Amino acid sequence: MTQLKQDHKLGFGTAPLGNMFRDIPEDEAKKTVEAAWDNGIRYFDTAPLYGAGLSEIRLGKVLSQYNRDDFVLSTKVGRLILDETEEKEGLFANGRKNKVIDDYTGEATLRSLKESMERLQTDRIDYVYVHDISPDFQGDEWLAKFEEARTGAFRELERLKKEGVIKDWGIGVNRTEPIEIAMDLEEMQPGISLQATRYNLLNHEHALQRLMPNAEASGMGVVVGAPFGSGVLVGGSHYDYQEAPQEIVDRVEKLQQIAANYQVSVNAAALQFSATHPAVTAVIPGATRPERIQDNLNALHEEIPADFWKELRREKIVSEHAPLPGDA
Repeated sequence: MTQLKQDHKLGFGTAPLGNMFRDIPEDEAKKTVEAAWDNGIRYFDTAPLYGAGLSEIRLGKVLSQYNRDDFVLSTKVGRLILDETEEKEGLFANGRKNKVIDDYTGEATLRSLKESMERLQTDRIDYVYVHDISPDFQGDEWLAKFEEARTGAFRELERLKKEGVIKDWGIGVNRTEPIEIAMDLEEMQPGISLQATRYNLLNHEHALQRLMPNAEASGMGVVVGAPFGSGVLVGGSHYDYQEAPQEIVDRVEKLQQIAANYQVSVNAAALQFSATHPAVTAVIPGATRPERIQDNLNALHEEIPADFWKELRREKIVSEHAPLPGDA
């Protein structure tokens, strides 16, 4: 299995640095990355999509101060950033105005990596994920986009892996299906993949049926990208990168009540749940405030009584099939 070092189990997902949901001041972004470094975080994930390159630029400014051999870096391919500008809406409405287009061909993959390295001020990327070849972004065209990636991006990344240019490659998506299909390919398979929204306390049943056991069997490492459910588990209003529906809000309130009874912090339960599955090689929550970094580190090591996890199972908040920190 493609594994990050044990001290990389908790990484830093930098989508928020692309001004996701809000306009983040430059100084705040800088201090957040510095806080991650100062607290021992050594795995950083980003993507061109995040603010049309803003996340990569901000991350590169800070990480360029350090020895490149001392940290692990991943980014994504499948999007190209143009000089042309446009009015933005959605998750990154406050990001850079550059137009971003989808392109999963081999040529675009190489161009994307070159431009990402320039923004990140680095000479290499360790892990590369093919970004958002899934129904939530591509709609009915997602299988066609997957095929474009299979014959383009996948082949180029596999070649770069064999040549030692990158350590490994995989899929970076919110859904599980694209990763599952990629694992079944005969000619090449991902060695590590980023699963952003389908393995957290609020949503994990589907991943447990196929993705996680197949990852274990095939040796593919899984990076969990949104252990807090896009924020709703730690006081935010978003779930799956949208406003949380009432059903989710009610489930979170129930979880909070149980956590309060056991004097457990919900962010600790969320992080530890996602990190415990043996297929998971890293968990990469996002943050835009420096103090959240230390909070996450404390949460990962917080002592949680086994009875708390047992009650979550009894209340069917977590699946009976999910590995839990309290299991014997």
